[in-house]
Order: sequence, then C-alpha cells, then structure tokens
Amino acid sequence: MNTNTTNHKNNTNSWMNIVQKYNKPHALQSWWQVVNSVVPYFGLWFLMVYSLSISYWLTLLLSVFAAGFLVRIFIIFHDCGHGSFFKSAKLNKLVGIFTGFLVFTPYHKWHHDHLIHHQTVGNLDKRGVGDVKTLTVEEYKQMPTIKRMLYRAYRHPVVLLIIGPFVLFTVFFRIPKKQRSIKEKTYTHLTTLALVIAIALLSWWIGFSTYMLIQLPVLYIASVHGTWLFYVQHQYRDVKWVRDDNWDYKRMALEGSSYFKLPLVLQWFTGNIGFHHIHHLSPRIPNYKLEKCYKENPDFQIENPLTFFSALDTLRYRLWDEKNQRLVGFRDLSM
Repeated sequence: MNTNTTNHKNNTNSWMNIVQKYNKPHALQSWWQVVNSVVPYFGLWFLMVYSLSISYWLTLLLSVFAAGFLVRIFIIFHDCGHGSFFKSAKLNKLVGIFTGFLVFTPYHKWHHDHLIHHQTVGNLDKRGVGDVKTLTVEEYKQMPTIKRMLYRAYRHPVVLLIIGPFVLFTVFFRIPKKQRSIKEKTYTHLTTLALVIAIALLSWWIGFSTYMLIQLPVLYIASVHGTWLFYVQHQYRDVKWVRDDNWDYKRMALEGSSYFKLPLVLQWFTGNIGFHHIHHLSPRIPNYKLEKCYKENPDFQIENPLTFFSALDTLRYRLWDEKNQRLVGFRDLSM
C-alpha cells in the first residue's frame, strides 16, 4: 500500500475518533438551551410591548437583548438541521421548524443550501450555494464593466452586511428556487403562511404598528449580526481556497473556516459558533460541546484567532487571488 495513502487514512481515523467523543447530544442540555433561549426571547418581546408606553428608546434598548436571544435561537435551528441537537431525527425536525419560524427562516430551504455549503466550503470549483459570493481576481478582470460594478456593489459592506441581511430574511427566504423539489417549495410557502397568520393575530391583539415597532428592530439587529458571523467565518486573512482536485474535507474544515474568539457573553449568545472550524470538521457536534472539543484537543487550537476587533479587517477583502493564494481587496488590483 502507498505510504501517503496509509498516512492519510491514519490521519482521517485519528480526527474522526476525536470528534466522535463529542458527537452525541445530551437531552437535558439541549432542552435547557431551548428554554434559556426561547423563554427570555418571548419575555423580552412582551416586555417591549409595555415599554412603548414609557419610551421607544427603552424599547430599542430591549430590542438589542431580544436580538441576542434570536441569534441564539438561530443556532438551535442550525443544529437541528445538522441532526446534532437531539438524538431523534423527528425531534430535530420539529424543533428546527419551530425555531426556524421564530427566526423567519424556512427550515427545508435553508438547510438544503447549508448542507451544500458544508460539502463545498473552500472549493473554488463548487462555489455559489450557501456562500457569500466570491470571485477570483481573474474572473473579476474578465467581466464586463457593468458586472464589475454590480459585484462591487454586492460586496460593499453597506449592501452585504447592513442592507442585505434584512432583505434576505424578509424577502429572499420567502422565494424558493424553481429547480427545488415540490416538498421544499411547499414547506417554504407554509412557513411564510404561518408567519402571516402569526403577524395577523399579534397585530389584532396589540396593533400592527406596535408589532412593527417591536419586531422590525429585533429582526434587523439579529439578521445583521448573524450575517456578520457567517461572513467572518469564511472571509478572513488566512482562509484557504483550493480547486476541486486539491480539496480535502479535514484541511478545508480547519483552514477554510475561522475560529472567531468572542467575549464570553457574546460567545454565549452566539451559541459557540465562533468555533466554526470544529463545527465544519464535525457538524454533528452540538453547539454546547464545541468549546470543550476545542480546549481538549491541541490539534484543533488556533494560535492567532479572529477577535472582536481584528475581524474588522475582513471587510476589505473582496476577491480570491489564486496566484498568491490569499484574499485581496479591489485596491490591491492596482498594486
């Protein structure tokens, strides 16, 4: 047998044996996370209703905390789609659909794209599904001027991270792609129908304007911060992208996804998703075990992780430079 093949198999067996220790969800921990995420969110939401009679500034302040819990609920939704939150596939689906409803995201549509993202992360030949669109330098140079302008507009932080997230959650998630299955299209429309009914009932109870004054800032803040998290997980200085013939699952999980080290309170609200390289290595690890896996395994530890402030540097990256194997900005093209 070829020595390199043997070493590769041994390395694969090694990391698979490691992650298997963390792949099993714990029912009490999972349910406790549902309780300590959903109950405070509902509590804050209705507290905001009463805060309107005091001051809308108070309502907006409460919306920041409510948005934090909504991000945490999204992580539960995310784990359920990977089948990592409960042992039961049916329970994962039921809780996933419910939490997806709360975060305005159709369960089947989103997870279809997200699973493809996991199977193709860092693969230059399989971009386009569940990713932030990223062109190579050569692809960009070969585009006509109008398409360059559109790509520049899309990659501008204001569009990508300030305007885009809210439009994505409120509009684009309501529209299934034509080539998708009847089942996925049906569930997408049912999610939208359920949202319309819920909004109508809440508006009948508290008034439409009251509903909008509360839900809009919460959803906006949560969608922007959630999109920012996703962005920095795969758009950072040391990220690796390769062509399909050089793509390797373990390598691209660990080198194509970041470790975003956040302050403890933000780590809690974001459900440990900052340990994103480990999540990509094994999506079956429930979010509450990611930190444990990181701390107990030196091979998965990152010497220079992204931090709250260093992550801001990622905003300047726009294109993948295949020649130099790094992300670059538009200004780098003239250098």
